[in-house]
Amino acid sequence: MTIIKRIALAALLVAPTFSIKAQIIVAAESKQNALVLQVTPKKELNTLYFGAKLGNAGDYSNIAKQYRYISSTGEADQAYSTAGNINILEPAIAVTHADGNRSLALKYVDHKTKQVSDGVTLVSILLRDSVYNFDVTLNYQTYFNENVTEQWTIIKHREKREVVLNKYASANLYLQNNGYWLTHFNGEWAQEMHPEEEKLSHGIKTLDSKLGTRADLFQPPVFMVALNKPATEDEGQVLYGNLEWSGNFKIDFEVDPNNNLRLIAGINNHAADYTLKPNKEFVTPKFVYTLTDKGKGEASRNLHRWARKYKVVDGMGPRLTLLNNWEATYFDFNEPKLTELIKATKNLGVDLFLLDDGWFGNKYPRNGDKSGLGDWDVTKTKLPNGIAYLTKTAEETGVKFGIWIEPEMVNPKSELYEKHPDWVVKQPARPEYYMRNQLVLDLTNPKVQDFVFNIVDDLFTKNPKLAYIKWDCNSVIFNANSATIAHQGNFYTDYVFGLYKVLDRVRAKYPKVPIMLCSGGGGRVDYGALKYFTEYWPSDNTDPLERVFIQWEYSYFYPSLTSSNHVTDWGKQPIKFRTDVAMMGKLGFDIVVSKLEANELAFAQGAIKLYNQFSEAIWHGDQYRLQDPWKNDVASVMYVEPNQSKAIMFNYHVSNRYRSASIRPIALKGLQADKMYAVKEINLMPGQRSSMPGGTYSGKFLMTIGINPVVSDGGRASVVVSIEEAK
Repeated sequence: MTIIKRIALAALLVAPTFSIKAQIIVAAESKQNALVLQVTPKKELNTLYFGAKLGNAGDYSNIAKQYRYISSTGEADQAYSTAGNINILEPAIAVTHADGNRSLALKYVDHKTKQVSDGVTLVSILLRDSVYNFDVTLNYQTYFNENVTEQWTIIKHREKREVVLNKYASANLYLQNNGYWLTHFNGEWAQEMHPEEEKLSHGIKTLDSKLGTRADLFQPPVFMVALNKPATEDEGQVLYGNLEWSGNFKIDFEVDPNNNLRLIAGINNHAADYTLKPNKEFVTPKFVYTLTDKGKGEASRNLHRWARKYKVVDGMGPRLTLLNNWEATYFDFNEPKLTELIKATKNLGVDLFLLDDGWFGNKYPRNGDKSGLGDWDVTKTKLPNGIAYLTKTAEETGVKFGIWIEPEMVNPKSELYEKHPDWVVKQPARPEYYMRNQLVLDLTNPKVQDFVFNIVDDLFTKNPKLAYIKWDCNSVIFNANSATIAHQGNFYTDYVFGLYKVLDRVRAKYPKVPIMLCSGGGGRVDYGALKYFTEYWPSDNTDPLERVFIQWEYSYFYPSLTSSNHVTDWGKQPIKFRTDVAMMGKLGFDIVVSKLEANELAFAQGAIKLYNQFSEAIWHGDQYRLQDPWKNDVASVMYVEPNQSKAIMFNYHVSNRYRSASIRPIALKGLQADKMYAVKEINLMPGQRSSMPGGTYSGKFLMTIGINPVVSDGGRASVVVSIEEAK
C-alpha cells in the first residue's frame, strides 16, 4: 500500500469537492463523521479517511504523512476494489467481460451531490473501466443528524454481449486503526441472536448465508466492530452495519499486512454469477452503517432514530396490540371458537384479533402443516361464512381483525402444486426436499409474482375491514433452480428482487396496513425487508427468560416498535414476568384468555392500559440498556420519551444462583440532570405492594447514583418502574 497522497484542504462541508493540482476530494459527512475520498492523478478513487469528523477541515491534508506502509501494489485503499488487475486483496467487484477477459480497472469520471431532503444528502461517483465500456456508480447517502450512511452501487455496461458479474458488493470500507473487535451473531430456530465477540486477525473473516429465503436462520447480516479496543455500552469507537437484503449475503472483514481493515458487504456471490445484459442497470442492495465514539448504546440509538424516520413502514406512527389464536387453537378451530376468541380480545383490552394458520384449503384442508398451503380459498367446513363473517363479528365487537398468510410457499399436497408444478423451486432430475413439509414458489417467475400479490389483494378486496397481515416464511431454498429463467446464476438474486417487486405492489396499494414479518422467528430480519413491514417476529421462542436475551441482542440494531413480543404459555414464569418482557416492544398475547385466573386477567387488562400510557416512550423514545443479562443477576432496560419528561424501566431476575438479586442501585440514563423526577413501581399484580424505595429525585441523582428496583427471585423477579417529571 502506498502512503496516502498528501493534500491541502481549504474547507469541508456536506459532500464537498476540491480540486488541487488535478486531484479531487469528495467527502460524505454527517454531524459527527466523515468519509473522505480522494481522486489521484491517475484517476484512481481511494479512501483518504473514515472516522470522526475533524474540527479543522485542513487537518485532513495532514493524515497521510503520518503513515508508513509497505506494499507492492498500493491498491489496498481503493474505494471500490476490483479483481483481475493489480489488486491482490479481496475485491468488491469481479467480472467476466463479453470477450471472456476477467480484468477490471475503474477510473474516476465525475461525481454529483444531491440534497435529497432536509438533512439527507446523496453523493454519486461515476467510475469507468479504462478499457471496457463498463461503469460503476458508487452512492453514499448520508443522514446528517442521525449519523447514518447508506451505501450501494449501480453497475452498467455497454459491451456488445452479456457480461457476467462474478462478485458485486454494495460497499467497500477502509479503516485504519490499531485493532478490531468483531461482534456477530449466530443461532437456529428458537435460538436466535447468540452474540460472539472476537479480535480480527490478519486474513479474512466472512459472515454469510446461502439459505435463499430465511437467510438469517443461522447468521443475520448485522454486526458491530469496535475500533482500537472493545467497546462498552457507553464508551469506545464502534461501527454498526446491516446489509439491507433478504437473501444470501456475504460480509468480508480483511485485515491487511499493515493492520488496516477492509470491509466488503453485499449479495453473496456463491452460486450466483449474475449475467447482465447491455444497457441494463444492476442496483445492489443498500448497506447501512453508523459510526460513533460513544459506545454501543449511542450506535443503537442512531440506527433506531434513522429506522423510525426513514425506513420502517409508519415508523413514527402507533402499533396495534393483539390477541393471536395460534397457541389457543392451533389448526383446530371453527366459527364458534373464533367468535369466542374475538369476544375475549375485547375483554382483554387489546386492539385486534389475529387469525393464524389453518383457515384455507378445501380439496386438501389445512388441518396440519402437511397440506393445503398455496390454496387460499377459505375452508368451508371450518368457516362456512368466510372471512367476511369474522371481520364483521370483530367490527361489531369493537376490535379489528387480522389474518396469517404464507404466500411464498406451497405444500406438495395442494391444488396449486397439482396445477403448477413448474412454479416450484426444484431441480427436475432430483428428489424434492422439504422443510416443514413445503417447497418455495419461484418468485423469479412474473406469473408467480402476480399470484402472490393477488393473495394479498384478494383478501383486502373481499374484506375491506381487514386491518393486519402476518406474513410468514417457513422454508429455506433447497435444490435451487428455476424452470423459467435462462441463467441459473441469476436465480438467488432475482428471487429476492421478485419478492421486493411483489412487496412494492402491496405497499403501493396498501401503504400503511400493519404487516408483521414472520419467518419461523427471526429468519428474515433486515432493513431491506423492514422497508415493507411495520414489525418483525424475533423468535418462536417466547419463553420470557429466553426473550430477555433475544430481545436484548436485537435491540442493538432494530427499534423496539418493530419487535413483536407475545405473552404465551411458554416458560415457567408468572403472567406478570411474561407480560413485562413482552411490553418491551409491540405487545401481543397468544394465550387462552378464558383460562386465566381472575387476578391474572385483571393484571393483564391493567398492564395493557399501562402499556398504552407509556407507548410513546417504548415506541419512539430512546432506549438505554442499563444492565447486561449476560453479565449480571438482573437485566435492566429503559425507554425515555424524546422530551425526557417520561420514562419506563424494565428489570428482570435472570439468574438461578443462590441469593442473586439487585444488591446495588442501577444508574439511569437519558434524563435531564436539572429536572426532578417522581419514581415509583408500576404494573404490580392485584393486591401486591411495592418494596422499592420510590420518591422524587433529581435527574443528576438518578444518573449518578440510580435506584434499586429490589429485584429477586420469586414474586419480585420482574419489576417495572415509571420515571416522570415532577410537576
